[in-house]
Amino acid sequence: QVQLVESGGGLVQAGGSLRLSCAASGRTFSRHYMGWFGQAPGKEREFVAAIGYSYGSTYYADSVKGRFTISRLNVKNTVYLQMNNLKPEDTAVYYCAASRSPNYDRVFAIPEYDSWGQGTQVTVSS
Repeated sequence: QVQLVESGGGLVQAGGSLRLSCAASGRTFSRHYMGWFGQAPGKEREFVAAIGYSYGSTYYADSVKGRFTISRLNVKNTVYLQMNNLKPEDTAVYYCAASRSPNYDRVFAIPEYDSWGQGTQVTVSS
């Protein structure tokens, strides 16, 4: 397992942008699929985006396609989530997650991930 620490959350007005970062410990980061999940108040945690071992494979929830971009920099053991044109419904705690050997058809599924960060709050005001 890897240890994950998110940062970059905050309060932003609708239409604004934030970039979340997730720093991972250890030397196996490049061998993990990485994902971002969001949990809004009173709701279940939901898939937002995922990225494969290298930059090539990315996956997005329909609600964020065209607005969010996931990327990773393996030399820095870091994954990012660039969030543009934010909407009030994007308000949530965002969690970073790592998967050592995911089922590639289920990168959106919480059980595929074996390490989680503590979360960072994103609040979008209208």
